[in-house]
Amino acid sequence: MSDTGIRTDAELVAAAAAGSQAAFRALYRAYIRPVFWVAHALVGTRADAEDVAQETFLAAWRKLPGLDLAGDSLLPWLVTICRFQAANRVRRQQRERAHLAASADETLPATVDVERQVVDALLVEQILREVRTLGELDQGIFRLCAAEGYGYQAAADRLGVSHGVVRNRLSRIRTRLRSTIEPEGT
Repeated sequence: MSDTGIRTDAELVAAAAAGSQAAFRALYRAYIRPVFWVAHALVGTRADAEDVAQETFLAAWRKLPGLDLAGDSLLPWLVTICRFQAANRVRRQQRERAHLAASADETLPATVDVERQVVDALLVEQILREVRTLGELDQGIFRLCAAEGYGYQAAADRLGVSHGVVRNRLSRIRTRLRSTIEPEGT
């Protein structure tokens, strides 16, 4: 006998449909484990199974007022709802995976250009070699502004110099680097 004084699923369903939370809790306690295991078999992970089981009982709560229980047990009806909820979750996950895969495909280069990678690596090495010849302040300005993305004022604050010093020196550094990596006449 449940704490509501009602014995059968049909009586609990009728009471829950009339708004009895105690009757619905009794049904929930009676069937959450079997619904969870059905969900787990359908979706494969504990977290998804827990979500599907909760979604099943939420849908059941909404549909109880229109339910005419055909048999002695509510479980077959709950399992049917659970299967629909699990199918919806699997379809949603498949759509999300397809969308993520499509997004990933858009960001990947179509081919790997080895020659371009070698040229880029040589260019980076040439830039780094030239930066190492700069004074300490200029190296700091280049590192903060060009490599780490600091704005002029943020770099100036960090280095203890004025905004104008950072702006002017960075302009000269860039000009110097361009002349080093782009030989005259090209």
